[in-house]
Amino acid sequence: MNATWEKFFQIIQQPERLIIGLMSGTSMDGLDIALCAVRGSGTATQVRLVEFKTVSYSNEFKAEVKSIFSKRDADLQMVCLMNEKVGLLHAEMILEAIASWGLKPSDIDVIASHGQTIFHAPKSLHRLDDYPNATLQIGDGDHIAVKTGIITIADFRQKHIAAGGEGAPLAVYGDYLLFSKKGEDRIMLNIGGIANFTYLPGDNDAAKVFSTDVGPGNTLMDQFVQQHYKGLYYDGDARIASAGMVNEQLLAELMQSEFLHAGFPKTTGPELFNLEYLAQAQARSKTEHISKEDIMATLCRFSADVIINAIEKCFGKAETPSIFISGGGMHNPLLLKQLKTALNNASFFSTDELEINPDAKEAVLFAVLANETMVGGKTNFGDREGVPSVFMGKVCLPE
Repeated sequence: MNATWEKFFQIIQQPERLIIGLMSGTSMDGLDIALCAVRGSGTATQVRLVEFKTVSYSNEFKAEVKSIFSKRDADLQMVCLMNEKVGLLHAEMILEAIASWGLKPSDIDVIASHGQTIFHAPKSLHRLDDYPNATLQIGDGDHIAVKTGIITIADFRQKHIAAGGEGAPLAVYGDYLLFSKKGEDRIMLNIGGIANFTYLPGDNDAAKVFSTDVGPGNTLMDQFVQQHYKGLYYDGDARIASAGMVNEQLLAELMQSEFLHAGFPKTTGPELFNLEYLAQAQARSKTEHISKEDIMATLCRFSADVIINAIEKCFGKAETPSIFISGGGMHNPLLLKQLKTALNNASFFSTDELEINPDAKEAVLFAVLANETMVGGKTNFGDREGVPSVFMGKVCLPE
């Protein structure tokens, strides 16, 4: 038997696995690296976050990724080159993180790599009858495995699509295994570039669980700031948005997308919610000349409203779910204030209350997905469209 496969089978037999989960989102601010000690599987999964850090990307690297990100006419050679470069850079960051924690690569059992999404194309967005749902993440797992010497499980989203899903959101699987609680309806709300949530029913019935994108989280605000405020990548502490006023005409036009009125589950990305989408809404509402601060205030309110509407559609206005927030948007005080004001029957927490750093949550969930691929007993999520009961990820060997 190949010695690396023999090692892999030994890892599977261990009572605890040390897994590094990686996440690099559409905001592209850096690579989240979560070192997780994982025991058990399925609903008996136990995760201890041992170490966590976010390694920032250089401005030059961000520009390289943005040159091919969410573009139909991207340079194919650059896509090919960046697939390898992202993998190599992530591997370097992992090795540096391992060293900073006083560990060696041989101490780590497995890496779970999400990669970097550069295009997301569900049928609901591309609308081409002869083509399936599709998504593309770059950052080749073999490059990570070979450079680090650590078995890597990568490219999780393709199996989800192959089994009938849209490739996103994948949080439903880890959220259910880690965070369900008998007797309490929960929403695990992640406000990244795109906002999404997982609904966890209090009866713990996996067939009722679902995860869905709801619309823009930070992506439109971040894109606008990056275009109009040199040297800024996001609106820190909502200072720009807080200096403006919501323009109701523009807000009404932003809310017109068919996606926002479609049923659950559904997925989207910056391929839809981008600066062209904003420009078209401004043209229709004749708001091209309002101030940048008013535009930012309106974009913040837009993100809040799509989240509020989706949660009320799921629960109704009178119910009292517990909402656990993670993602970069949780650091936007204006956005949070708008959510709490509108959803005043709900109880708001961060995932710190569940012993998971909210900034680390997405990386931790990919560690859980990798653990399920290795040792999981297949959890039945029912036969609903968009939530296939599958294991995900390709195994990449270092030798």
